[in-house]
Amino acid sequence: MRSGPDASTIASLISDPSRAAILTVLMDGRSHPAGDLAYAANIKPQTASFHLAKMLEVNVVSLEKQGRHRYYRIENIEIAKALETLLAISPQPKVKSFKQVTENENLRFARTCYDHLAGKLGVKLMDALVDKGYIIEESNEILITKEGEIFFELFDIPLDIVRKKRRSFVHKCLDWSERRHHLAGALGHELFERFFELQWIERMEKTRAIRITSAGRKGLNELLSITL
Repeated sequence: MRSGPDASTIASLISDPSRAAILTVLMDGRSHPAGDLAYAANIKPQTASFHLAKMLEVNVVSLEKQGRHRYYRIENIEIAKALETLLAISPQPKVKSFKQVTENENLRFARTCYDHLAGKLGVKLMDALVDKGYIIEESNEILITKEGEIFFELFDIPLDIVRKKRRSFVHKCLDWSERRHHLAGALGHELFERFFELQWIERMEKTRAIRITSAGRKGLNELLSITL
């Protein structure tokens, strides 16, 4: 008799290419209407609604209703982490157009991994925090140093409040494009939001790629000696 969670249910669910495409779009951490997800996955709206209903049944995605509109998002950070890990070991699609090359380069440079930074920028951020002595990267965890405590407080990230959030305070996340770790958890999210607040980064349309502004390039260089 089988006992414990049945991993095959989730595995079979996300093995469908259309569902995988939908979930990849939702990795930007935002809520999307079914029509937008259908367009991104190159399927009919009715087909997208069918797939979303299947994923709702097993709590892979969640639904928010606003009047006549229905918005979908990934259910929680644990699912996002599992998807990012799968992306890290998945084969890359064959490049068929210049547009695809450009989109792929943008994603590899900087993107959202649910609610924190990933890609080349995410890894450079992690390296810079280590090099500055603000964090220590150990085999299975990240530790904040005394210098790091001061740094984050001066950067308007109150660590005492961040630590109280009902989620992991800080952890490593394997980056699928760089094959190295970037910073995740509540602290990774707070840095992401702080960069947005300062207008150092901005979202690109119809993708989870992130654009770095001229102010961001200057700010990141002055703050952490990050050159982009």
